[in-house]
Amino acid sequence: MLDIIIRQANLPDGQGPVDIAIQGDRIAEIAPRIDAEAREEIDATGRLVCPPFTDPHFHMDATLSLGLPRMNVSGTLLEGIALWGELKPLLTPDAVIERALCYCDLAVSQGLLAIRSHVDVSTAPLVGVEALLEVRKQVAPYIDLQLVAFPQDGLYRAEKAEENLIRSLDMGVDVVGGIPHFERTMADGARSVTRLAEIAAERGLMLDLHCDESDDPMSRHVETLAYETTRLGLGGRVTASHVTAMHSYDNYYASKLIPLIAESGMNVVPNPLINITLQGRSDTYPRRRGLTRVPELRAAGVNVAFGQDCTMDPWYSLGSADMLEVAHMGVHAVPMTSREAMDWAFTSVTQNGAKAMGLPDPTIRKGGPASMVVLQAKDPIEAVRMKATRLAVLKHGKVLSRTAPRLATLSLPGRPETLDPASYAPVSADKPE
Repeated sequence: MLDIIIRQANLPDGQGPVDIAIQGDRIAEIAPRIDAEAREEIDATGRLVCPPFTDPHFHMDATLSLGLPRMNVSGTLLEGIALWGELKPLLTPDAVIERALCYCDLAVSQGLLAIRSHVDVSTAPLVGVEALLEVRKQVAPYIDLQLVAFPQDGLYRAEKAEENLIRSLDMGVDVVGGIPHFERTMADGARSVTRLAEIAAERGLMLDLHCDESDDPMSRHVETLAYETTRLGLGGRVTASHVTAMHSYDNYYASKLIPLIAESGMNVVPNPLINITLQGRSDTYPRRRGLTRVPELRAAGVNVAFGQDCTMDPWYSLGSADMLEVAHMGVHAVPMTSREAMDWAFTSVTQNGAKAMGLPDPTIRKGGPASMVVLQAKDPIEAVRMKATRLAVLKHGKVLSRTAPRLATLSLPGRPETLDPASYAPVSADKPE
């Protein structure tokens, strides 16, 4: 007796329809037809079954705090940072825990089961660290939550930031973080990259820096990060997040830089929802889009994974824990509208995010983890187009969430009585170009 069989599923690689047999926390078999009984059957009816969504860049200590203690009127990154500075003294562990757990509930309903969250360690007491360590423990059965020690006010700009960072790592935080472009000088920024990379190397930890989240074409700390990654042999343990200044670099410099990033083996995590709204604020027209050079990085072989960054906090008043919304914005903002690129955008919020986080390969395969999402869409491109409803979310072979299909009832003379938005998938475009 199997635990679960998912019938007639399409897989992201184009296989399907197939049946997926689940025994315990593993996938026991994938075949066109599995003649066996199971304690539960889920009929996918030609819909997509994919790995769980991953978010390799988020700020859970601030999430769902929108309006506390006031709104970000200008909508800028700098006012968001100032507003966070006003909110931090008001934080309590219980309030941070409650908001974070509420966000995790939402994440599960959206099939988002792996999150890397930066947590501010600039100043003591380390309220956010204490709170999110507790949250990490509570959500461990259903969300892989990584925490990044993030000296948000600058490693050298904020007094005792390095001391607080080290203390947070000693408390059990997983990843070394930083923000070199927010230091007082370019030299201090470069110095912070070196110091943070050395801390990560000494401790055998991953490194994830907010790097060049700026419109300044002279903000070039990602070059230093690529150098330190190569010098210390950190490779895929390193992530450069945002790197929006790359949209302002001249093409010659970018043509030198991107091969260095690829050579280092680091990951790059743009955040389309936030970068498209925070960047370019000082421009009139023409106005820059605010995203890094995704197609060029992809072409060079760099692992690029989209992140969400914020949901209803001092920097962003929208957001819904929906990584398909992130991919959807990425398709528009980069832009990248070939079918191959849209298919890749789906991968960027599933497998690519898991790789950036150093997690096991989540691909749906025999012997692989029985963690997956059933979507109301036939393929990855359609899932991105519609930001498809998550019909079922499974982790370790257990169903965590169910949502009824989105169906409309029509009252139109001579027309169908019901409408399934997934039925609008193009017939002649089954495969990416």
